Amino acid sequence: MSQRAKRRTLTRKVGPGGQRPASDLLAAEEPLELRLCAGENSRTLAVTMRTPGQDFELVAGFLLAEGVIRSRDDLKGLSYCVDNELDARQRYNIVNADLRGDKLSDLPGLERHFFTNSACGVCGRSGLDNLEARGLKPLTPDFQVSPELLTGLPSKLREAQGLFELTGGLHAAALFNPNGELLALREDVGRHNALDKLLGWALLEDKLPLSEHLLLLSGRSSYELLQKALVAGVSFVAAVSAPSSLAVDVAKRFGITLVGFLRGETFNIYANEERLKF
Repeated sequence: MSQRAKRRTLTRKVGPGGQRPASDLLAAEEPLELRLCAGENSRTLAVTMRTPGQDFELVAGFLLAEGVIRSRDDLKGLSYCVDNELDARQRYNIVNADLRGDKLSDLPGLERHFFTNSACGVCGRSGLDNLEARGLKPLTPDFQVSPELLTGLPSKLREAQGLFELTGGLHAAALFNPNGELLALREDVGRHNALDKLLGWALLEDKLPLSEHLLLLSGRSSYELLQKALVAGVSFVAAVSAPSSLAVDVAKRFGITLVGFLRGETFNIYANEERLKF
């Protein structure tokens, strides 16, 4: 866990007995600028508000989800900015993504200049046809999991959320195998960032596609999150809260099993229930 991922602040604790000085740990939130580099060319692609830590994974996952890269081989390297004119702390808020080739203009999506934050994903990317235009196909893995295994996953996620336990203010995305084993978990103030970090980890570790895995989200499931899961090949997505209507549409069109309101011993199935073994 990055030491920059949390901050201590002074507060006042108020209760039936009155009030008293206290301190609290907060989840840190800082901007991250993503710069694309190819040859002698460099361009800012995105600025996002995130919890510091696993920044290279965040950038790799974001580039994968947006179609700027398709595999790890498209990345020459990731590095923090070493511009001596920058404040030392700010150097860790800028990541350079070095791409293979000597041009940026040939890459898809560079006509858009992103700004994202911890509350919403990249704006203006809705539409199922856009996903098909990128060459994304319906997912067809035939593994099954039992309802009992599925309902046991949220407790495993919560037990592994170290930063949430300290601050209470983070989203999480967790990857499980069909046996319910937790393989990786990432946290962030932004739910989209948490998933980008997780998918970036899978990309950099050469674990894609994630077709035989289950993705668990600590909040709701939206179009952007289903889009990211689809790009990584995840065919089973579960969330402890509700899906959006467009998330359900993505799941139905692209063969993703989508579960929502996964709480206690109950859940709702919104798409492709054949991967559940009753």
